[in-house]
Order: sequence, then structure tokens, then C-alpha cells
Amino acid sequence: MTDTAMPARPPLPVAAPVKPLWLVLMSACVIVAVAMGLRQVMGFYLIPITTELKVGREVFGLAMAVANIVWGMGAPFAGAFGDKFGTGRVVMLGGLMTMTGLILMYLAQGEAMLLLSGLFLGLGVAGTGVTVLVGAAARAAPPEKRTSAIATIGMGSGMGVLLAVPYTHLLIQSFGWQQSLLIIAATALVMIPLATTLGGGAVHAAGSKPQTLKEALREAFAHPSFWLLVAGFFVCGFHVAFYSVHLPAYVADKGLPPSIAVKALVVVGIGNIIGTWLAGKSAAYIPKQYGLCLIYLGRALIFLGILYVPTTEWTVLAFSAALGLLWLSTVPLTSSLVATFFGPVWMSMLFGIVFFSHQVGSFLGVWIAGRIFDVTKSYDLMWWISIGLGLFAALVHFPISEKPVARLQAKPA
Repeated sequence: MTDTAMPARPPLPVAAPVKPLWLVLMSACVIVAVAMGLRQVMGFYLIPITTELKVGREVFGLAMAVANIVWGMGAPFAGAFGDKFGTGRVVMLGGLMTMTGLILMYLAQGEAMLLLSGLFLGLGVAGTGVTVLVGAAARAAPPEKRTSAIATIGMGSGMGVLLAVPYTHLLIQSFGWQQSLLIIAATALVMIPLATTLGGGAVHAAGSKPQTLKEALREAFAHPSFWLLVAGFFVCGFHVAFYSVHLPAYVADKGLPPSIAVKALVVVGIGNIIGTWLAGKSAAYIPKQYGLCLIYLGRALIFLGILYVPTTEWTVLAFSAALGLLWLSTVPLTSSLVATFFGPVWMSMLFGIVFFSHQVGSFLGVWIAGRIFDVTKSYDLMWWISIGLGLFAALVHFPISEKPVARLQAKPA
């Protein structure tokens, strides 16, 4: 008599062996703090560089726009490379690119060098920013801790911004803008040794057929919920870029001193740390897509308040604090949904595609706001557009299905 064996469940893709979760998260937080902090302080160099080189502000702005769009375009490729060959290698290369961009800015004598600097800075943050590091966190953390692990990286990004602002300001005041760029470039070196703790790319269980890049793309592009995430993250980029870039001008238009805008952006950074942590915890209690619906609805209400509540120092700070809670709280929920759908193997690459939509939104948010103000001499229409997009994003997230694709739901017969 022979035994009839039950068919075995097909082995599924799993993460590569990595260092302890605490070590991966600590290193990733420092890396993303440096990368995102340096990205946020470039505005300090607008006036000294344009004055020194005798070029218009549009030239410097174009260099930063190049950095943003290159970051978005490079994110999927950096993610794919990290998923296949290891996040650490990508971070090392990204750190070197960041240093190169800062040194080129230091050496710049005209428009061409500034634009080249923007190109390298964009490539650098593509290799060291959130989009690459969420893959390392997802592979290091068990599924039940994945969203919290990704939220921790988002908090590291917020801390980087808070620390980079006074650090850069102090360097410029103490050493001048040119020497400060060299010191910041040296600071970026810290990312390279930390990259060695992030582990390699994902591997598959013994006996399983590895999913190729082409198969991963085909699977994602055929998944309706993936495209809903892409559409929603466009709105996130539109909102945050518009608010962060145009808030100082909006505050000045209302007759408030420039210090109010600085305080407001610091408040946004503090709120961002808290909000990102809360978003990571919320995934244990409500479905991630509903959490995203609430975030975008909350943004729409804040923008509506900005339109109708009198603009004073305290209302600007209050609205900025509320918006800070909803700032990057989208990142752990959006990226962990990508991991839920498709697993951690190609997560950085697939989230990079979603993030490219974010950067397109960022580009349009900054540009359209300036265009609307030039035509109407007011940001009112822009606030209404932001409200409408917030409602749109809440609607497109509502039908998302928080469950893995069929490949990951294989059951034994």
C-alpha cells in the first residue's frame, strides 16, 4: 500500500538573509536622514549662488527641478538594482553621486555646471532616499512588522530635515556658502560605511522559480490596485511640493514676516515625525487604503480652512502642524501596500514606479502654482485645485484591495 502525499505548497519568494532588524533600521534611518536632509536645504544656496554667479533665480530653480525629476526617473532603476544586487551597493553609489553633485555646485561658474550638479544630486537621492531603503526594511522585517519598519525610515527622513536646517545654516554663517558645500559633501560620506549593514537583494526559497523583472512588471501593471496607488501618490507629491515651496511667498503676500514661514516649515517637520509614526501604527487597526483615504480627506479640509480662516501667525502654524501630521504619513501605508500586493522581492523597484508619479506631481505642483499666481496674483485657485485633488485621492484609494496577488495566495490542494 502506498501513501498518497498531499501536494506541497509551492515555495514562495522570501527575503535574503539580512543583518538584525534593529541594525538595518538604524543604518537606514541615518542614511535617509542625511539624504533627505541635504535635499531640503538647497534653498539656502539660492541667493548666494545666483548673486555670486550673476544668474537669475530661474537657473538655480531649473537645476533643482532637474534634481527632482531625475530623482523620480531614477528611483525605479535604483530600486530594481537594489532588489537584485543589494541595497547597500546602490546606497554606496548614491552617496558618491551626492558628493559629486555638491562638489560640482561648489565649482560652478555658470548655468551648465549648476544643471550638471542638479543631475548628480538627483541621481544621488534616487540611490539613497526612501524609495530604495523601504525595500531593505521590508526584506529585514517580518510581515507583521513591515509597516512599522517602513514608518521608522519615514521618521528618520523627518529627523534629517529638522537637523539639516540648523546644521547648514550654521555652516554657511561660519564658513561661507562655498566652504559649507565641501563640509556637507564630506558629511555625505557617512552613508557609505553604513550601506554595508543593509544586506543584499531578495532571494527565493529553494526549488522555487525566481520571478524575473519582466514578470514582476507584467504582474504589477495588470493589478488595478497598483494603478490606484500610482494615481493617489501623484496627489501627495502635488500637495507637499506646492506647500513647501510656495508657503514663504504666500505668508509674505499676507503681510506676515518671513520668520513665520520658517517656523511653519519646522512645525511641518515635527508633525511629520509624529504623523509617520502614527500611520505605521494605524495599519494594525484599520486597512491601509482607508488610512490613506483619511489622510487625503484631512488635507482637503486643511486647505479649505486656509482659504476661509483669516491668515495670522497662529493659524499658519496651526494649519502647518495639522498638515505635518499628514505629510509623509502616506509613505509607510503606500509602500507597505506594494509589499502586500507583490511581496518584498521587487518592492523597491515597484515602489519606485509609484514614487515617480509622486515626483511628477511635485513638478506640476510647484510649476502650476507659480503660473496661477503670475496670472491671477493669488493662490486661491491653487488651494481649490489642491482640495479637489485631495478628494480625488481619497476616492481612488477607497476601492483598493489589501490582499496579495494570486501568486502569493497559492494554497495546498
